[in-house]
Amino acid sequence: EVARELKLHEPDQGFSRQGFNGTIKNMGPGAAEIEFAERQSEPVVVLMANKTSSGAWNLPLYRTFSDPFNSPGLFTEPSMLEGFSFKVRDVLDDREVVVSTPAETYHLLALISSDERFVISEVYRNSDDEIAAVVSAPKFRYNGGKTAGMSEPAVILRCHGGLPAVGEVMEPFSLPHLVRGCMRGSHMGPLMPVPFYEANPSRFDGPARVIGAGFQVMNGRLVGPHDMFDDPGFDEARSQATLITDYMRRHGPFQPGGTVQSESAPGAVFSGALERFRERFKKGS
Repeated sequence: EVARELKLHEPDQGFSRQGFNGTIKNMGPGAAEIEFAERQSEPVVVLMANKTSSGAWNLPLYRTFSDPFNSPGLFTEPSMLEGFSFKVRDVLDDREVVVSTPAETYHLLALISSDERFVISEVYRNSDDEIAAVVSAPKFRYNGGKTAGMSEPAVILRCHGGLPAVGEVMEPFSLPHLVRGCMRGSHMGPLMPVPFYEANPSRFDGPARVIGAGFQVMNGRLVGPHDMFDDPGFDEARSQATLITDYMRRHGPFQPGGTVQSESAPGAVFSGALERFRERFKKGS
């Protein structure tokens, strides 16, 4: 109510109008929860992004848990040799499937390359089904089959002790890969890794930003956070993200930099234009 009084931008977007009933499921912004038995050393990295959707984690999670060029622990750590399983959610039909790597690596890629529809939600270690990562549940507000909003996504990753090392978790972000987001959440742009104090996406509502908070779990307490991207090692990624943004914006309304023409994408205009000209279309000669 206060946010509405202050005329803030869509203050109730993504929030349930029903009262809190003791669970965060289907309530408010996307939330990530993870439960585990605390090990002798329990480092945890929490990644949080803005101006993008949960599909932005697909590529980094694949590289962390399935790409030995990124994570050498996949072939040097005995407990990681059997690979990892990914729970993939179909956000359009609200269904899930578990895909195991390395045996089903190509099948996994066939799904998660379509990151608007298929989103990795959880990752487990195959050797003992130990939970390794959890993504904030992708929550969208639908209106007549069209998306009216998206949640700022987060992911919790456990590190070391038979799981990818902190450095392996962070390495995928040396590439500012293209994600959906920016203006009205419906354009393509790079995901820029930034320290906390630079998480201020304003240019064309972007580029999308990701920050990393590092913690050590000690007797049920979170010790930290450490600002994971406050590191000159990511300066080149930030420079590349700026150059990529320049390049994408010069496309104006044209693909791949323009509005994502999907009926489920926020801000999509294709279906409206098609309806306007439906009767004026003639069969090609």
